[in-house]
Amino acid sequence: SPRLRADVVVNNLTGWAVTTGQVLIKSDGTPWRPQVHIDDVSQAFLAVLEAPRDLIHDEAFNVGRTSENYQVKDLAEIVAEVVPNSTVTFAPGGSADIRTYRVDFSKIESTLSLFDPRWTARMGAEQLYDAYRHHGLDEAEFSGGKYFRIRHIEKLLDEGRLDGDLRWTR
Repeated sequence: SPRLRADVVVNNLTGWAVTTGQVLIKSDGTPWRPQVHIDDVSQAFLAVLEAPRDLIHDEAFNVGRTSENYQVKDLAEIVAEVVPNSTVTFAPGGSADIRTYRVDFSKIESTLSLFDPRWTARMGAEQLYDAYRHHGLDEAEFSGGKYFRIRHIEKLLDEGRLDGDLRWTR
């Protein structure tokens, strides 16, 4: 996606912290979410391009590092430490989310010696905090549909710019 995705957990938590002072958790905070920065994803592609064919042919790799699996509540605490004067809050009615993803990255870690991920969730939150402040992001802009993929798709459907198969009509 060419634009910011505010429906990705660290982007979302940091956005709420910057615009409202609340690191808003919409679940009970227990789901696991693996974190990977786009720079590390790009670096993984380069490592695959440089790897011997016999190591990567017909193989699939989870891209990231095992230490970057977090529970949402732990990511929220990181964001609260990064964004001054922000506090972790739970949305009313938040419950356990059955979508939980704890990913094993050992295959890429052991197979691709050139893959050396450098970003952590904290570093990503710091980068987002700086970018949001530099941009002057406010709550109205952040909570609108522009940065939430499903809302944006719904808008394009309503406008007739996408059809029911999510294909462009014009």
